[in-house]
Amino acid sequence: MGTLIVGLIVLGAVALAVKSMIRDKKNGKSVQCGGDCGHCGGHCH
Repeated sequence: MGTLIVGLIVLGAVALAVKSMIRDKKNGKSVQCGGDCGHCGGHCH
């Protein structure tokens, strides 16, 4: 039973991370440089 609970918690954390990454991507932020193209030399676009 404990394994199931821990597995569900880990699955929830992964789902939240993926959801955050998708939301950032839709808002134009890059996973590599965080959308700050001045920081990465403008290679985002």
